[in-house]
Amino acid sequence: MLRFEDIVFGPIHSRRLGSSLGVNLLPPEGKLCNFDCIYCECGWNKDSRGVGRMPDKEAVRAAMEKKFPELAADGVKVDSITFSGNGEPTLNPDFAGIIDVTVEMRDRYLPDAVITVLSNATMISRPDVLGALKKIDNPVMKIDAPTDSGARTVNRPAAGYHVEDVVRNLSAFGGDFILQTMFLRGGGCDPADALWLEGWMDIVERLHPREVMVYTIDRETPEKGLEKLSAEEMSALVKPLTDKGFNIQIRG
Repeated sequence: MLRFEDIVFGPIHSRRLGSSLGVNLLPPEGKLCNFDCIYCECGWNKDSRGVGRMPDKEAVRAAMEKKFPELAADGVKVDSITFSGNGEPTLNPDFAGIIDVTVEMRDRYLPDAVITVLSNATMISRPDVLGALKKIDNPVMKIDAPTDSGARTVNRPAAGYHVEDVVRNLSAFGGDFILQTMFLRGGGCDPADALWLEGWMDIVERLHPREVMVYTIDRETPEKGLEKLSAEEMSALVKPLTDKGFNIQIRG
């Protein structure tokens, strides 16, 4: 399974974000997440405990001060500075300060890059996290299932997770965010199921995000037997939303 040992890594090619310079705010050589998704490229939580401390904003600043000028001097194209790494980035207690540092470093060295955070949206009830996410270009927030039972199947979240709480908290963005949803089949999941699809589309309509990223599995998954969906199938499933004018990006 994929691991990120450096705070700043890449850039790598991302099917959704282009040339993506990664930032890992979790311990190296392991995983720290309050989800345990059946499709996670970092593997199961139990098999990959993070080793060491999470970096604070000064450690992130030092890593960026080393990497960003090198990329700028070499003319390396960076489309997105992307927070992903070994789990859920907003679990880092210094997240808000790190975002401030990143905006400063981006503006100084890589002004053409956007800042993206890939998150499961569980921490946006915290004002500091929500405020930090509102400062960046692309807050990409995950809802993979429209019900708590569906989330327990695909995301296996920590206790206390409720889809409706996340939807309510996401409404604080006023639609100025990107919603991401994984479409896969197997392990008890099927986005073509009428109740699942209708429930998910209802959430999209309620939140009206500026963009919806619908994507499918692309790497090895810890749960075996999962099937990816074709771009054509995903496009057909979300057609009622595209017909209503929603901006939906399909990534097969």
